[in-house]
Amino acid sequence: MATVEVARLRGMGRVGKGPEGSDMTAPDVRRPGTARWRLAGIGLLAAGVAAALYVAGRLHQPDYTFSLFGASPVPPKSLLATIALALAGVQVLLALWMYRKLPLPGPPRRVPLAHRLIGFALFALTLPVAVHCLIAYGVQLTSARVAIHSAAGCFFYGAFAAKVLAVHSRRLPGWVLPLAGGTLAIVLGVLWYTSALWYYHGYQLPRL
Repeated sequence: MATVEVARLRGMGRVGKGPEGSDMTAPDVRRPGTARWRLAGIGLLAAGVAAALYVAGRLHQPDYTFSLFGASPVPPKSLLATIALALAGVQVLLALWMYRKLPLPGPPRRVPLAHRLIGFALFALTLPVAVHCLIAYGVQLTSARVAIHSAAGCFFYGAFAAKVLAVHSRRLPGWVLPLAGGTLAIVLGVLWYTSALWYYHGYQLPRL
């Protein structure tokens, strides 16, 4: 009877063979096919969010009188963008610490919590800027700087939605979250370069 029960459990995937032929509980094996489907779904979500924002911005009639930041919106928007970029830098450092890529002892338990809270704060800082830009300007392609800034803004929120979904998804390759976080930081840097730095540099882009 014991042999029959073991065979039944093994057929259900609950029992496997140990290193020396002994029966043991099978580990949670990652299925490559499942991971690929999850990655495809996350990618489609990112593309869908970015495309929806782009189309909405192109169809929207700009309202240049709208402002969430008073009569001179560029300085406060640039300040918020700079703070967001600084928080993104902190996020990258915390992520490197959590992945033990820094010459530091293992991260304490509060580091992942801080990483999550800072991420929410960063996202919240970008929202008023995004709302102002979308309503006041929409998505414009009047110059290379404006086109890159508009496309990067749409892509940022698509990538953010994908990262949130990836965080709550299991059985994904280990490189997914670092790639998503790094991509967000880079895109935020592009947004800052084409807006805040443009303003701080006398309304022109410095040549790096």
